[in-house]
Amino acid sequence: MSYKSDIEIAREANKKPIQEIGAKLGIPSADLLPFGHDKAKVSAEFIKAQRGKEDGKLILVTAINPTPAGEGKTTTTVGLGDGLNALGKNAAVCIREASLGPCFGMKGGAAGGGYAQVVPMEEMNLHFTGDFHAITSAHNLLSAMIDNHIYWGNALEIDQRRVVWRRVVDMNDRALRDIVTSLGGVSNGFPRQSGFDITVASEVMAILCLALDMDDLQKRLGDIIVAYTRERKPVYARDIKADGAMAVLLQQAMQPNLVQTLENNPAFVHGGPFANIAHGCNSVIATTTALKLADYVVTEAGFGADLGAEKFLNIKCRKAGIAPSVVVLVATVRAMKMNGGVAKADLGPENVQAVKDGCPNLGRHIENLKSFGVPVVVAINHFVTDTDAEVQAVKDFVAAQGSEAILSKHWEFGSKGSAELATRVAEIADADMANFAPIYPDDMPLFEKMETIAKRIYRADEVIADKKIRDQLRQWEDQGYGNLPVCMAKTQYSFSTDPALRGAPTGHSVPVREVRLAAGAGFIVAVCGDIMTMPGLPRVPSAEAIMLNDEGQIDGLF
Repeated sequence: MSYKSDIEIAREANKKPIQEIGAKLGIPSADLLPFGHDKAKVSAEFIKAQRGKEDGKLILVTAINPTPAGEGKTTTTVGLGDGLNALGKNAAVCIREASLGPCFGMKGGAAGGGYAQVVPMEEMNLHFTGDFHAITSAHNLLSAMIDNHIYWGNALEIDQRRVVWRRVVDMNDRALRDIVTSLGGVSNGFPRQSGFDITVASEVMAILCLALDMDDLQKRLGDIIVAYTRERKPVYARDIKADGAMAVLLQQAMQPNLVQTLENNPAFVHGGPFANIAHGCNSVIATTTALKLADYVVTEAGFGADLGAEKFLNIKCRKAGIAPSVVVLVATVRAMKMNGGVAKADLGPENVQAVKDGCPNLGRHIENLKSFGVPVVVAINHFVTDTDAEVQAVKDFVAAQGSEAILSKHWEFGSKGSAELATRVAEIADADMANFAPIYPDDMPLFEKMETIAKRIYRADEVIADKKIRDQLRQWEDQGYGNLPVCMAKTQYSFSTDPALRGAPTGHSVPVREVRLAAGAGFIVAVCGDIMTMPGLPRVPSAEAIMLNDEGQIDGLF
């Protein structure tokens, strides 16, 4: 049996005018800023007017560690949202925007798949409403103003060796990781070593995704530490007088984007920090707005639960004052086989033993999520090659962990395929079984917070950090930043910092290479192992297959 590609399915979507989608949530047309007929931004005035309303139930979708076999976390998020609506529930989906870097690099698209997609698919993956461009521009405006301040006399006495604010671009480009700026003579400024990160790693992206409103946004922008003086005193973005102009550039980007699923249900798509190098969640303002408008809000956290869910629960929930009623952990039979040692090329034939051998990775995530005090349901995202025996092996394993696994066929059948999953998730959410709490307190020392995550979530024996890093953490504590949460930048492919180490490893170490203070966003970033904040393109990037066909349509996105 042949199946249509994601983009073919998306092109056949019977989309409704975005005003009709907004009406499902009680958003008047006057409070929607349309971008064409099928997407719009929600006005800040409307969002402000929702404050004080009771929140709906928050459902977090996360996954096992990603493998080349695919897990389908966004697909499951969308399928679950459609499934809840099909049951007569008032549900909305909240996901992140797609970065151009992975779209042209590894992924080729990030709007769900099969019959569980968010549309318009092409726009979702390419520019969308321009939010990422606005973030890139605001970030680089600050970079330009720092160098300009130094050029015109350096009244703040910035030590050029201690400028910590890099530039960003929304593309995977390893050639820009480490550069020297201002070459070419006196008129070009003072040469110094710098570099680029990808836009989704920008602190501006994190700030936009954690800010409560425009006033909070501008305050956080002003709190960004951009450099230090020779006396090691911090220099802030507000000292450079860049925060006002940055807020202007971000005013429209701050408004959440409303689109729809293939089944014409509302979806907020806003913000896009990666979970391996940032906090990996959509914006707080989109999530909290959706919670005021819908009875159930299905949101996702990036990559595996050891990264995205940990940061969602320890950072986003802490900052936004929200808590999930239930967590849906996505797994696939194919991914279990890969964790069990089967090569991607050999995933087709039935191999129940390999499924069983790969299940400890799933079990580790279940145990970790339960430690936050939330009930966990495993969603087995169905692939057509899965056999009944393989599916049953996953169900049996999960039952032994004290949870339940439900097979969901949303990719193939949309809401009809996710009905059982949606029914059970709603039952658990309505039962108010969660007793959520982060796994470390605010007043725990920063290094101990890193150790807590490494030992309790990664099952590492130790965190390795040299004296320079430990001294830096103590200095930040002395400056009043010790109550911030920590954001671990680590490979997504393993519980360890070795991407090749699958399954549920123990006895490993977590080396911290660098720490960064994101004072505006409100967390400390610990860069672990070989993780890069500027990815590179793979040997065969997806961009090679993305093009316009003879009808002027985009081919190659998937």
